[in-house]
Amino acid sequence: MKRHRIFSTSFASVYPHYIHKAERKGRSKQEVDEIIFWLTGYDSKSLSSHIEQKTDFETFFDQAPKLNPNVSKIKGVICGHRVEEIKDELMQKIRYLDKLIDELAKGKAMEKILRT
Repeated sequence: MKRHRIFSTSFASVYPHYIHKAERKGRSKQEVDEIIFWLTGYDSKSLSSHIEQKTDFETFFDQAPKLNPNVSKIKGVICGHRVEEIKDELMQKIRYLDKLIDELAKGKAMEKILRT
């Protein structure tokens, strides 16, 4: 099976788009980072390191300290696919992040985005 090109895309090249999307809707970079920290277990220092190293998405998620146990609560459609039904584990993690950023941009409260 052919691997999707997003897997080898650097996280650093997409990260500014996440921030831009959030800021266009009145949200902040700090909120984007909080979502990433919640999802992956990274902290500010380790996230910055991955951005500086231009880590690809596959490595970014492979090296994530701990995927949040509440990811199973992330439901809905992103890019025409239900995130809870995506079979490829890496693609599902990427789409979880996309979904959370979309929720942020749509004005959802952080408590709801982080499934607390």
